Amino acid sequence: MAINTTNSTSSAIAQATATNGVTNPNGQLKKNDFLKLLLTQLQYQDPTAPTNTEKILTQTSQLATLEASTNTQKALDQLATSLGTAQQFSTIAAIGKTADLGSDAITLNKGKSSTFEVYFPQDVKNGSVVITDNNGATVKTLDVGTNPSGVYKFTWDGSNTAGNALKSGIYHVNATYSNPKGKTLTTRLGAYPIESVKFDKGNTLVKVGSNYVPLNNIKEVY
Repeated sequence: MAINTTNSTSSAIAQATATNGVTNPNGQLKKNDFLKLLLTQLQYQDPTAPTNTEKILTQTSQLATLEASTNTQKALDQLATSLGTAQQFSTIAAIGKTADLGSDAITLNKGKSSTFEVYFPQDVKNGSVVITDNNGATVKTLDVGTNPSGVYKFTWDGSNTAGNALKSGIYHVNATYSNPKGKTLTTRLGAYPIESVKFDKGNTLVKVGSNYVPLNNIKEVY
């Protein structure tokens, strides 16, 4: 008596693509499903016309290829995770170095004050913070005073040297100072020592000044 392999295979597909009565949500056959199909085909093959050996070897080879592909994908996913973690923790080596945000600019809204921070790498005997407009003209000078090296916060009321309120816009902050030995030095807004590193929801943040900023915002570390 001949066996209807078509109906048997169709039944196997229906069984292989269901798990506890739930259809495969991806609508795709996985490696275990292919193995079930192969075993079902052998179980219900026509004894008078058994499945060709070459065909079985081909199907087995395809199953092995699928298995290798799955394992390779898992290995790549694990490698990507490991590299990401290694890159995060390598940032810790940057603590103590200087991070440059790549800009000395601040935004002023007319009638409002602007607060910013400037890092002085050496002790300050005397010096001043110079605020300029986009044309390079000095609009305001703030006294630094005598202070040890570190990050200092300044508040600019938004007025020029004559006391008049300046229009809203982009301004630039730089500083010139002398150390206790009398050497003249310069610094600017946007360059700060990296004090710590924080990992938050897969993102790497570094503390510069009093703020944590994304690592992607750092243009240079030296």
